[in-house]
Amino acid sequence: MQKKNVLIIGAAGRDFHNFNTYFRNNDSYNVVAFTAAQIPDIDDRKYPAELAGSLYPNGIPIHAEEELTDLIQKYNVDDCVFSYSDVPYQKVMNTSAQVNAAGANFILLGPNHTMIKSTKPVIAVCATRTGCGKSQTSRKVIEILMEQGLTVVAIRHPMPYGNLIDQKVQRFATIDDLKKHKCTIEEMEEYEPHVIRGNVIYAGVDYEAIVRAAENDPDGCDVILWDGGNNDFSFYKPDLTITVADPHRPGNELSYYPGEVNLRLADVVVINKMDTASPEGIQTVRESINKVNPNAIVIDGASPIKVDKPEVIRGKRVLVVEDGPTLTHGEMKIGAGTVAARKYNAAECVDPRPFTVGKLSETFQIYPNIGKLLPAMGYGEQQIRDLEATIENTDCDSVIIGTPIDLNRIVKINKPNTRVYYDLQEIGHPNLQEILGDFVEDYQLNK
Repeated sequence: MQKKNVLIIGAAGRDFHNFNTYFRNNDSYNVVAFTAAQIPDIDDRKYPAELAGSLYPNGIPIHAEEELTDLIQKYNVDDCVFSYSDVPYQKVMNTSAQVNAAGANFILLGPNHTMIKSTKPVIAVCATRTGCGKSQTSRKVIEILMEQGLTVVAIRHPMPYGNLIDQKVQRFATIDDLKKHKCTIEEMEEYEPHVIRGNVIYAGVDYEAIVRAAENDPDGCDVILWDGGNNDFSFYKPDLTITVADPHRPGNELSYYPGEVNLRLADVVVINKMDTASPEGIQTVRESINKVNPNAIVIDGASPIKVDKPEVIRGKRVLVVEDGPTLTHGEMKIGAGTVAARKYNAAECVDPRPFTVGKLSETFQIYPNIGKLLPAMGYGEQQIRDLEATIENTDCDSVIIGTPIDLNRIVKINKPNTRVYYDLQEIGHPNLQEILGDFVEDYQLNK
């Protein structure tokens, strides 16, 4: 039987995982190429032979998604596998139309063919969009389980933007590990909040190898927590799925891929940010849950913010720096920094666009709807330098850092600045304490 030629459409994450779990040792297919999108500078390289397996001794090339039609013709592609997340259905079907018009099949792989089974109980924290509040929900889950004497090892959705061989399995237990693994700002935003609380978190490229390492972590492991990225569904077969929804983007939970998948798979749905969302937005999310997953347990939640220096905001012309992916492909118009500017009565939020340089200027060209917020883009050294220069250039009194990390540790900010902090706060009942108590009892983890 002749092998089918496959092209995987991705963004350095789900694409590699789909390859590893479904195609790597599959004699029925020949993966001819990956395409890359969403993340700057991740095309024009190879998925290395050391990770690709014996069927691919030369590795697999990675091209820009703009070349998709030409690649289908060049490689006589039979199947194109769409493998990245947090995209509107219109984008998914536009890509399908492009693939079909070029003569190939358009495929979405599902959980049964891509989820890995762990030897430990798995709790998956996913979302309907980027920036819903997965991180603070994951932290809350870990804190509750730790209070019961359990050791939780977190595994984060991939962000392998560097040397893929070196990033096969990464373990982060200290701040020094972030430097050791040459993390981007985006990676630090996800890993740092875990390690400063004393938790171990894994990430990388090969998620079979990663979960086996996590199960046997030297510090112990009672529970695996999947800390999902973008709004992707879990790489591991979960025993409990918690999906976070955002009423600031009502309706997106039924119009983005694979956010709706997560909503339908959820055992528990957390409606986050209710303290700052409109009643209409909250009601829309409730109706969406009831429509597609009426049996889910719904938790009402808020993410109240605090800052360490309110005087830096009050009456000042402030530059608001927010989490990069939340503003770009997450399309979020309001983040923690914006909420802080309003709460502490900033005189004005300064528009950074006249002051951007280099790759940050390119970011605003690619995502023109970001508005008067500065995304903390840092996928590489040049972007980090451009971020520092843009902050320095901006005509403002002070800077609000709405990212989950201490940005002062990464870039030099020569202006008064303050960090924003936020944690998940549940409203009433049911709550995570009750749900996780049942989980611990069901899996006899307190024995």
